[in-house]
Amino acid sequence: MEIKTFLKTLSIMHFALVIGLAIFTLIAIAQGKGFNTETDESNTLLYLVPVLALLGYFGSKYLFNKMLSGLKESDALIEKLKKFQTASHVKYALIEAPAFFALFVYYDSGNALPLVIAICLLAYLFVQKPNKDNITKELPISKEELDRL
Repeated sequence: MEIKTFLKTLSIMHFALVIGLAIFTLIAIAQGKGFNTETDESNTLLYLVPVLALLGYFGSKYLFNKMLSGLKESDALIEKLKKFQTASHVKYALIEAPAFFALFVYYDSGNALPLVIAICLLAYLFVQKPNKDNITKELPISKEELDRL
C-alpha cells in the first residue's frame, strides 16, 4: 500500500460519508414536517437521540484511541496505517449512525432538537477529516517513517 494512495483513499471515503449525511440532512429538512420545539412526552425516541449522540461521540473517541493504543514505534508503517484506517472507519461509523438516527426522528416528529444534534454530529464528522498531521499525531511514527510520509 502506497502512502499517498492510503491517504487519498481514506479522504475520499470520509468525504463520501460527510456528503451522504449532508444530502440526507437536506432531504429531511425539505420533506420534513416543519420545525417545532414542543416536547412530546409519549415519543421516547426524542429522549433517545441525545443519549445515542453522546454515546457515539465519546464511544468514537474511546474506541479510536483504544484501537491505536497497542501500536509501537517498532511496528511496520503499513501495519500502523492499516490500524489507523480501521480505527477511523469505526470512529466515522459511531459518529454517523446517531446522526442518521437523529434525522429519522426529526423527519418523523418535526422536533428541532434531533435536527440540531444531527447537524452538530455532521460538523464533528467533517472536522475528523484525515490528513498527514492527524496521522503523525495519532500514530507512534519514527523519523524515517515521517520522512516517507
